[in-house]
Amino acid sequence: TNLSSEIKHTSQNLDIEYLFNTYYSRLCFYAYKIINNQESSKDLVQDVFLKFQSKPAEFSTELAIKNFLYLSVKNACLNFLRHDLVEKKFAERQAETALVQEEALTHIIKAEALVLIKQSIETLPEGCRSVLKLAFFEGLKNEQIALELGISINTVKTQKQRALQLMRLKLTDNVYLLLLFLLPL
Repeated sequence: TNLSSEIKHTSQNLDIEYLFNTYYSRLCFYAYKIINNQESSKDLVQDVFLKFQSKPAEFSTELAIKNFLYLSVKNACLNFLRHDLVEKKFAERQAETALVQEEALTHIIKAEALVLIKQSIETLPEGCRSVLKLAFFEGLKNEQIALELGISINTVKTQKQRALQLMRLKLTDNVYLLLLFLLPL
């Protein structure tokens, strides 16, 4: 039996077909247990056999070849996991970068819209302008605006409604919606 387990040597070739038939499924199982990916396990084992086949005949026993194959598969699996980790980190960084860029763009758009809102408020008649400035920039509610300006709550509501009607004519739909969204109730 020892003779049957020895690899038949030709001048420079080992019996790769025998090795492949004997160890391929075992090595695939071994690789799968490490990386938990069946297709990649098969690819890695095939790569190891190709690497082995291209090496000069330097193994004297099947045990030496078997050890080489298992060690090579283990190293290939560890490299695969490292590479997979690098790819995941890269993808996470890309997603974070995209999110940061999206947030930056949102801030730019909002800043530009706020400038348009502020400019439009400045063109309103005095009463409307005063009420809307306090509501929009100070975040005051109708009761607080009435106290601040010394006018009735109904006057505040009327001036605010009139201001919003005028702003509706001056602003694009998106900017107007942002104004409504940012105004306190």
